[in-house]
Amino acid sequence: LLDDPSTSEEISRLGAKTVLTVGRTRSFDDSRTVNESSAAAEIKRARDAYDIAASAKRDVILMIASAASNTVAVATAENAGATIVELPRGDPRTVPAVAKKLAAMPNAPVIALGAPFTVELGYTVSAVRSGVEQLGGGYLAFPGRTMVALYGHPSSGALGVLGEKGVAATVKRAHQLATTYRDVTKTPIVPAFEIIATVASAGAGKDKNYSAETKIKDLLPLINAAEKSGVYVILDLQPGRTDFLTQAKLYESLLTRANVGLALDPEWRLRPKQKHLTQIGKVSVKEVNRVSDWLATLTRAHKLPQKVFVLHQFNISMITDRGRLNMTHPELATVIHVDGQGGQGAKQGTWKYLHEKAPKGVFWGWKNFHDEDKPMLSVKQTW
Repeated sequence: LLDDPSTSEEISRLGAKTVLTVGRTRSFDDSRTVNESSAAAEIKRARDAYDIAASAKRDVILMIASAASNTVAVATAENAGATIVELPRGDPRTVPAVAKKLAAMPNAPVIALGAPFTVELGYTVSAVRSGVEQLGGGYLAFPGRTMVALYGHPSSGALGVLGEKGVAATVKRAHQLATTYRDVTKTPIVPAFEIIATVASAGAGKDKNYSAETKIKDLLPLINAAEKSGVYVILDLQPGRTDFLTQAKLYESLLTRANVGLALDPEWRLRPKQKHLTQIGKVSVKEVNRVSDWLATLTRAHKLPQKVFVLHQFNISMITDRGRLNMTHPELATVIHVDGQGGQGAKQGTWKYLHEKAPKGVFWGWKNFHDEDKPMLSVKQTW
């Protein structure tokens, strides 16, 4: 553009007294060529010389991976009065200072320049501007914390330790369990519940799907208490002959809460004519991705912090074509939860095997069975 004759006309129209050209370009009258590395400083001097007041600064944010490697863009933005934010990883949720700056300028348009900004920036910016953080602080579920959960259904201890006591005692137990892990690590530990929202059933039921869907009103006492006391909640689905997405949508109102995530348990996903405990269930990766698409859209629409999305697995066949899991949703932290039971040799062998060729970017979970593991790992061994 500098070689275009119309550029001289535009400079004259603007009434510029000094022209700075960056790099090797043709000269204009009263122009001075500067190196790219010093362009920003030169423009700042020019602004100061012509008394561009701070009050003229515009409410615009330029996010850039590195100011040093994009001096021309930075100089242009600064000359226009924009606020410059360096963000090498491209996600404002990863840098507290950047999140704070975005929250302090809630109505400022954001311009992102460069390769790192490949995540859905509209969601990540709105998430930090919402002010709703994860339990323990921050906007990402993982990394940066570990969740330690009680598992089961609130109506029965037969399905896990979560159902052995009443609401208040269960909340207390979750916090006590978290404390035992804080004794062996400096990693932030968040207490959690994994509640079986839909329970695999021996009978077909009225809807013929071999899954008993718990009513929301029956889950609310425990979920409300968890929210009040700083306990994360994961709703676990055992869908029988229906599909995961159909069941997930039943609990949409709960999943709009900032402290509620979702788990899929393929062991209990039946094909037509199958019944529970006669085979290990399985789910296609396409069905899993339909659920993650829906959950990510819900999270984004409600400007919620990142949600935990758990996939239970103790056999490679439980999730067919697992390598094609959609890992592109910035709204979700996807966890493969290794939940087999029995002897430690077999369990740890499964743990190692499931890590092979796992999708890049997944996080990992491990389950201890108090009665079935022979022996069950201690807190220190588990860590």
